[in-house]
Amino acid sequence: MGKFEHQRHKFRTGLIQPRELIIACVPMRSNVNISQIARTASACAVEKMIICGNASLISKIARDATSELTVSTHRSLGPVLKKLKADGYSIVGIEQTSNSQNIHHFFFKRRSVLVVGNERLGIKDDILELLDEVIEIPVWGMPHSYNAASAANMALYEYCRQFPEG
Repeated sequence: MGKFEHQRHKFRTGLIQPRELIIACVPMRSNVNISQIARTASACAVEKMIICGNASLISKIARDATSELTVSTHRSLGPVLKKLKADGYSIVGIEQTSNSQNIHHFFFKRRSVLVVGNERLGIKDDILELLDEVIEIPVWGMPHSYNAASAANMALYEYCRQFPEG
């Protein structure tokens, strides 16, 4: 046997408490992006995801996400974010703005909502006004931003890195 023994789909246990992170997606153009975000959210033990508009999950992409992740659909995101903010959640958007913080220097609050913008339009002004914080992920090449699902997945990973026990 070699130096490394292959362990496919190693299950990590040890969450002391459920994650207090909610993923909230503005209306998006691609169900593929929504489904990729759902799959990563489920792998990160996130229990709640909000999608808007006519979005739906593609089961072949989201895979096991539907069994562990509660997905709720709403017409618009604004009223939902206002309620979550009143319930004590910090509302954090992924977007490039004049005051966005580099994700490498950002510390999530345990009770956070991660708002993911549209692939082309980002996060519209009415939703930007509801955010408590805005983070951006540095880009070193072209294009000037990451795909919505890629950016959401990086932010999900960073949240889990900061709160590995839940």
